[in-house]
Amino acid sequence: MLRHLWKYRFFVLTSIWNDFYLRFVRSKLGGAWLVLHPLSQVMIYAFILSNLLASKIPGISGTYGYAIYLMAGLLAWNLFSEVLDRCMKVFVKNANIIKKVSFPRITLPIIEIGSALLNNLVLLAVMTIIFLILGHSINWSILSVLLMAPVIVLLAAGIGMTLGVLNVFIRDIEQVVPIILQVLFWFTPIVYPASGIPEKYLAYLQLSPLFQIVTAYHQAIVYHQFPSLAGIAVLFTIALIVCAFSLSLFRRASADMVDAL
Repeated sequence: MLRHLWKYRFFVLTSIWNDFYLRFVRSKLGGAWLVLHPLSQVMIYAFILSNLLASKIPGISGTYGYAIYLMAGLLAWNLFSEVLDRCMKVFVKNANIIKKVSFPRITLPIIEIGSALLNNLVLLAVMTIIFLILGHSINWSILSVLLMAPVIVLLAAGIGMTLGVLNVFIRDIEQVVPIILQVLFWFTPIVYPASGIPEKYLAYLQLSPLFQIVTAYHQAIVYHQFPSLAGIAVLFTIALIVCAFSLSLFRRASADMVDAL
């Protein structure tokens, strides 16, 4: 697979760039849509919940403190959910190409992952500017986001490709996963602080890799602290195992997928 990816590297890079470029050409607002959707989420949650939760978030003060906390969490969540969603749908979406053209099919999820990662980098750049406008200082700890983003991508891609293979044979997968993601979103401290979770439930929620990742994003962006490298290493190991399993499943099911599609 690695040899095929290297051979088709220009196809992958060109496809990622074309996907990104067409977002600016085919709509009047262009790349603004990359930012408007998460910012609309922030505005809605901040408008509804800021008065209830702003005072309960430790270390947060100021008019826009809660909005900054939300944006940091959504930055991590949006990368995870976008990569997972793209990888889950990639084989069904490209069914006609897979059936008619002979090429390394592993390039399809790689293109989707690259596009999602590029979108998130743009969102990070825009949010950094917004943080500065709102008066929230930025220091070197934000660079740790660049260490955590690959962990999120590997974890989401591993889960997404596994679901993507299953989705070829069981189309209900595509309908069930958004419901599970919605539940997972609310069980992750994105719109509320982890300190507000009852102690008896906190230990269970902390078992989720997303809980750890979102907490690390809050540490890096909101509190100007470098997350634990040991914690990132553990999450990276988990992500590698999940990704290796998905690649093994993909290789085993690749021939059968063509027949099912």
